[in-house]
Amino acid sequence: MAALVAGLLLPLSLVPAFQLVEARFYDIFSTFLPLRPVEPGALVVAIDEPSFSEIGHRWPWSRELHARLVERLRQAGAKVIAFDIIFAEPSTPEADAVFAKAIGPDVVLASDEVATRLDQGLQVTRVEPLDIFLDAGASAGLTSVALDGDAALRNMPIARDSFAAQVLRKAGVTVEPPPAGSLIQYFGPPRSYPTVSYYQALDPEAFLPPHRFKDRVVLVGLSLKASAAPDSGSVDAFPTPYTLTSASLTAGVEVQATIIDNLLHGFYVVPISRPWTLALVSTVALLAAYLCRRGVNWRSGSGAVLMFVGLLVGSWLLLRFGRIWAPPVLPVSAALLIIGARFGIDYARERRLRRAVSHAFSRYLSPDLVAQLAHDPSALKLGGERRNLTILFCDVRGFTSLSERLKDEPERLTALINRLLDPLSEAILAEGGTIDKYMGDCVMAFWNAPLPSPDHASRAVRAAERMLDAVAGLNRVLRNEEGDSAPVFAVGVGINTGDCVVGNVGSRWRYDYSVLGDTVNLASRLEGLSKEYGVSIILGPDTAQAVRPNHVLIELDRIAVRGRAEESAIYTVIPPAAQGHDADLRELEELHPRLLAAYRSGDSALASRHLERCVLLAPSLSTYYRKLKEKIAAAA
Repeated sequence: MAALVAGLLLPLSLVPAFQLVEARFYDIFSTFLPLRPVEPGALVVAIDEPSFSEIGHRWPWSRELHARLVERLRQAGAKVIAFDIIFAEPSTPEADAVFAKAIGPDVVLASDEVATRLDQGLQVTRVEPLDIFLDAGASAGLTSVALDGDAALRNMPIARDSFAAQVLRKAGVTVEPPPAGSLIQYFGPPRSYPTVSYYQALDPEAFLPPHRFKDRVVLVGLSLKASAAPDSGSVDAFPTPYTLTSASLTAGVEVQATIIDNLLHGFYVVPISRPWTLALVSTVALLAAYLCRRGVNWRSGSGAVLMFVGLLVGSWLLLRFGRIWAPPVLPVSAALLIIGARFGIDYARERRLRRAVSHAFSRYLSPDLVAQLAHDPSALKLGGERRNLTILFCDVRGFTSLSERLKDEPERLTALINRLLDPLSEAILAEGGTIDKYMGDCVMAFWNAPLPSPDHASRAVRAAERMLDAVAGLNRVLRNEEGDSAPVFAVGVGINTGDCVVGNVGSRWRYDYSVLGDTVNLASRLEGLSKEYGVSIILGPDTAQAVRPNHVLIELDRIAVRGRAEESAIYTVIPPAAQGHDADLRELEELHPRLLAAYRSGDSALASRHLERCVLLAPSLSTYYRKLKEKIAAAA
């Protein structure tokens, strides 16, 4: 990945749009605590708005006026006088002669190169000052500059006869042209250089302190906020790095003063070469790949942040103290892409693993519990809470004999029990229950945890009714498949409601989300009693109380319950398919309590008469009434 990212990014350094991004970073970095000369190398005489106002002439001004400026500056002790103005066209002969007479070896005039694109190619024309001025001793300096794609001026002129180089030679300093691609180090926003207005320089004794121009290099040029004439093209100003903060352009004459100091003090900045860029990007890419080799976590994230900060700070330090520009954009982009790609891979893997784990855990836990744990993994800790729950136990009748009969066919036995447990589990989950565990042929489930369920008792009873229907349906399918030899399944269900402790129970190595308490024990006991009483469902007293408004309940007996002084009634529920006519149900609900009262009072004859009628009203409870009849006969 590191090699791929580096290979994809390096060609970007050749794309002009990307180069502008790097240039913007240079603008920001180069304006933060830049190097500055102890004393500016030049003083600017600005042809500015106050000068136009004071002089009162339209542009271009008479060259006689420029001649007078040269004489006054020379009298004031100026060492070099340089005009950032191109005098390539003659004016009046008298004015040109006066200007030529004032010019001497201490004067530098601007020249320019104009590139014209023709069908045959690019034609470059050199625009020089008039020969009369050059013959008078002036030197010509090339003021042409190369702008970037955003029209900003960042590149140092590399011509040996550049304007700044010629000025320095006049001042007695010989400098070598900077390397190709060198960048200008600016020292501040517009008017950072000492500047006086043109009209003030014409009369320095009146407007300026003494010795203002003594032994100074003086640059004369336009410094306007707007063009002196709409069609004059006389605005000579450029965006610089400080345009970002000052929102204004820097006059060309001040740019030339900046270039002079860059040459004089070696402040210009040299970008690193392509091989060094390749090495830097490759190194950062490998480092980023190493940091996230084991995935993106807080350690690799902290390392990545430190690496980004190190790249940015290192780039600035190299610029500030080494005068070398190593753009951080490509290296940072390489690191971001690699770490981002690794994060994307990790995220995709995590999503895939999360789905797989959730799917796997949904086989053991309620899907609602799995969803809650996925949302809040902190719930996976030992401990629990007290909550009112409904507990259900379901056991397969006759499973021991079936196991004995199929002891030589364990695969078939396993297949049969799985076929039974599957619809039983589906019935529980359909009613929002949580399957706690499978204990051989027994299923334990509970409601109202981990997610609240206000009607948890009713849901548990409906789940039990679904279980009975599911067992009946499976018996029909098995009979169709195997005929009269097919096993016939039956289940007993015990349901109880009460306060329990629910949570993660176990050790620090292995634990289950389960429930504890007497309510659970009673539910298990009720499931065992279902066979004794000959019914499929037995409800505890609290469950019966909760579901009585919506179900037909029959009290089976009263049993001793741990924690209660009095015996508690247990009930069964008559399934909707076996309820019959409403009149029969109402009669049964009135007659059955009389039957139990007669039985408990010892009136065997009255109990037997009531029992015979109850059997007719509720055929689904015939096994229970048969067992009760045996108890009545034994008591008699």
